Amino acid sequence: MSDNTVQQSPGKLDFNTPTLKRQRRVRNLKDRLAAGTIATGGISVIVAVLMIFFYLLYEVVPLMGSAEVETAAAYDAPGPDGETLWLAMEEQAEIGMRVVDDGSVVFFRTADGSILQTYRLPGAQGRVTVVANEDAASRWLAAGYADGRVLVFKHSYKAHFDENGHRSFTPYLEFPFGQVPLTVLDRGEPVVELGFRNAEEGAAVAASGADGQLKLALLEKEENFMTGEIELSSRRLALDANGSTVHGLLIDPDLRWLFIPYRSGKMDIFDLRNPSSPVLNGRVDLMESGARLTVVEHLLGGISLLVGDSTGRVSQWFLVRDDQNEYALRKVRTFEKGDSAIVAIAPEHRRKGFLAVNAGGDVSLYNTTAHRSVLSEPFFERNSLFAVLAPRANAALIQTDEGKLHFLRIDNEHPEVSLSSLWSEVWYENYQEPEYIWQSSAANNDFEPKFSLAPLAFGTLKAAFYAMLLATPLAVCGAMYTAFFMGPGLRRKVKPMIELMEALPTVILGFLAGLWLAPFIERALPGIFALLLLTPIGILAFGYFWQNAPARLRFLVPEGWDAALLIPVILIVGWLSLSLSVPLEALFFGGDMRSWLSNDLGIPYDQRNALVVGIAMGFAVIPTIFSISEDALFSVPRHLVQGSLALGATPWQTLVRVVLPTASPGIFSGVMIGLGRAVGETMIVLMATGNTPIMDANIFEGMRTLSANIAVEMPESEVGSTHYRILFLAAFVLFLFTFVFNTVAELIRQRLRAKYGSL
Repeated sequence: MSDNTVQQSPGKLDFNTPTLKRQRRVRNLKDRLAAGTIATGGISVIVAVLMIFFYLLYEVVPLMGSAEVETAAAYDAPGPDGETLWLAMEEQAEIGMRVVDDGSVVFFRTADGSILQTYRLPGAQGRVTVVANEDAASRWLAAGYADGRVLVFKHSYKAHFDENGHRSFTPYLEFPFGQVPLTVLDRGEPVVELGFRNAEEGAAVAASGADGQLKLALLEKEENFMTGEIELSSRRLALDANGSTVHGLLIDPDLRWLFIPYRSGKMDIFDLRNPSSPVLNGRVDLMESGARLTVVEHLLGGISLLVGDSTGRVSQWFLVRDDQNEYALRKVRTFEKGDSAIVAIAPEHRRKGFLAVNAGGDVSLYNTTAHRSVLSEPFFERNSLFAVLAPRANAALIQTDEGKLHFLRIDNEHPEVSLSSLWSEVWYENYQEPEYIWQSSAANNDFEPKFSLAPLAFGTLKAAFYAMLLATPLAVCGAMYTAFFMGPGLRRKVKPMIELMEALPTVILGFLAGLWLAPFIERALPGIFALLLLTPIGILAFGYFWQNAPARLRFLVPEGWDAALLIPVILIVGWLSLSLSVPLEALFFGGDMRSWLSNDLGIPYDQRNALVVGIAMGFAVIPTIFSISEDALFSVPRHLVQGSLALGATPWQTLVRVVLPTASPGIFSGVMIGLGRAVGETMIVLMATGNTPIMDANIFEGMRTLSANIAVEMPESEVGSTHYRILFLAAFVLFLFTFVFNTVAELIRQRLRAKYGSL
């Protein structure tokens, strides 16, 4: 035998054989692959969550950006010398229009001031003294003449495309009421202030003269059935200004209210249906002490008034019904801007925002709904005379007193958003007080978007609360009984059946909840409440009977199978409760419990409400909580249970004082995972809640959740719009909800594990 041969002692194994070495290498390779795969998977999950977080943030951040304004061009006012009475721009902000006091209407390129067309208003024998527009978003104008007449005209633009696809516009004037001016003021007095409003069935023109005349012309439209032309019939009324000097005339879109501000800072409001008497007792004081009225304009839609004063303050006012159901003009919010007087206000054409210019040359952009100053920068050293915004609010024309026009480019994408508009009560137009409202769209461009996330967040928590209120006690108590008291044979049947409930699609649960469960609960509401009361009574009564039953009868049921006896008890109690629904409703609620709740208790009842959601979503959440809690309870070491029982503790004492504390981290994790699912649930709340974004804890009213709102409105939102980004903000809030819940749950779970892990 060679000297290099290793002698193996009898009975001693050799662990260095080639086969064992190869097996160890393969095993080590598998361990490293498994560890690497698990680590890669964990890191991938973290990276995916971070990517979702940063993508949501990427879509949300532009909402908080400020506006940018830059001067694109400056040139002498195009056209003849004279006072500029009106400025306007077409949709693309490529063509501007200037109305001069000699009756000229000049169309020019906004980029360089070059003149495209010049028209002269018909019938202007004397000079034009004042021009008023119908609304911020309208191209209808009214020109007041020096002889007391008023001409209504409209500036329009026709698009042309050449063979290369280049677009150009041809501006022109239209005269919807004819080219003959209307006589409004008597004695040929010049029109000093002018108000105009056009409606579907008529129009109204209000004018005041230098001699104090204040006249209102109400025009009724009639269509000639032979020619299709519109024929006008006019009715003039004289109004009493009480000797005050008028400083603007404004008419609302419904031809109901005529607002007459005076240079003194007071205002009269006349009801055009009864113009002989003001709607308010006495005049409204628009100014604070020491301030002078400088400018009054209608905000888009004609509901709100924007009032500028000599202190640099702009305030928003609109009519609100008081406790006696009568209208009163209220100041809703105020915007502060320096110490110089406001000289011009230009409302936006499609949003509830406006541009303000003060005597110091500062240009400011505001949004009324958000109560937000988007931008405020000094632009001019000279005083400004006139300002107008383009229809898309992406450009402005401002004329200074030196006769120059300044063409400004504006980037102001999301002025409607602020922390207050998203999370605080906002006083919207036509509302009697500040409220939380979500209403993202409407049928007209005058709509004031209502982007309050508060009712959506409240609805999310409300739906989750009622679902967890049903699911948590049932799931946890069921897990306690299944893991600790139930026989192994029955447990092997019950646990998979409950876990199988989780396989039901939530869209099916939502469908059943909305179309079957909600009408059923409405019809059998007394029976549902009777079921809630009689079920525990029936279970306790049967438990008492079974406990006192003969031992010979009780021993017929195998140990741990007692719970199966409750199935017929619950079915009988349920049938009895629902059978008593109609008699109970007739006996206690006058035959209609829903009407009794609404009329006698003042509790509104919607068919698709939080009770329906709680039952349906609780049914969906129960399997998650039950499965995790049951595994945690069943995994408690048996020596702890046996030691407790050996020391004389009853099974219930052992469960409460030993098993539950030990399993509490797992139970808490199950509850928090169930809560996370309830918060993020979409289809059930989408189909079973009615999707009403209200803030009311009433269990008989519906709600709208963040997830359901995203599912409903995301397909209809314009990509990149404010609405689109706010939906992403809602998703970001939902992400933060689940992140915070999970983080808090993990911290509590770690504390529980540290506290009870040594048992």
